[in-house]
Amino acid sequence: MKIKSFILFALAAGVMLLYGCTQESSQQEQASSGSETSGVPGQDLSEQKAIIENATFTDLDGNPVGLDQFEGKLVLIDFWESWCGPCLQVFPAMADLREEYPDNFEVLAVTVGLTEGPEDAKAFSEENAYPFTWLYDENGVFDELGGSGIPFKVFISPSGELLEIEMGSRGREGDYNKTKAKIEEYL
Repeated sequence: MKIKSFILFALAAGVMLLYGCTQESSQQEQASSGSETSGVPGQDLSEQKAIIENATFTDLDGNPVGLDQFEGKLVLIDFWESWCGPCLQVFPAMADLREEYPDNFEVLAVTVGLTEGPEDAKAFSEENAYPFTWLYDENGVFDELGGSGIPFKVFISPSGELLEIEMGSRGREGDYNKTKAKIEEYL
């Protein structure tokens, strides 16, 4: 009886894991269909705009970093941690876009602090030469935005306005195409 229960539990966990890693959420489907969405249930976009306007992060040397430092560029705030497979899968595509649009696009790779600290992010950044601005979410912006999992992405216009928030990934090619279209829209 214990073996049967264990097998059923393992099967259910496997199905949930597979579904969670491969299916786009309804929020992502809304976002890709062009409707305005916050990507976070129960929180309207105006609240999130106020949070983003005041958002500050900490660089991996302990210095504060505000979004106003990136004015004039489309900014992707990519909340991540090094154990997140979907997060890491997309990093090469975002690096390609940084190289294609160095004056128009910035990636803020923000470690959330779920299980890792700034020292973990620093070690990762030193081992991986992605052209990102590496930051730590010391002020809880992820939580304030209603983040409940990663990858969690926030797009900011070159004028500093919140464009979109979404959770999840479309995979390397899907995220590349979506982000490239956003960059070209704001060139």
